[in-house]
Amino acid sequence: MDIFISCLKAFLVGGFICLIGQVLIDYTKLTPARILVSFVVSGVILTAIGIYEPIVEFAEAGATVPLTGFGYSLATGVKEAVKEYGLIGALSGGITATSAGIAASVTFGFIMALLFKSGDKT
Repeated sequence: MDIFISCLKAFLVGGFICLIGQVLIDYTKLTPARILVSFVVSGVILTAIGIYEPIVEFAEAGATVPLTGFGYSLATGVKEAVKEYGLIGALSGGITATSAGIAASVTFGFIMALLFKSGDKT
């Protein structure tokens, strides 16, 4: 039963974050790139002011998988690196904390580019 509750929380919170993105796409003139960047930045800001951590504790993957979760990872990495290394941690902490996700994205993107023919939609 615990796994069902965890999945339900992740689905509801992650779905709500995606709902916000869909509303922005449908009802604003923002480009998808601007929406994606705003999600990452909002994840950083919400983490910095202490709002996103309780959401992550409640919804777990439902809050860490969307792009706001990437911003959360950046901010958390910077915070930990600043505690450990001082000011230089502000430059290296975010990259260190998100390097696995960035490497996976680049690797899988490259593999997909090799496997499939890219082109414009007609």
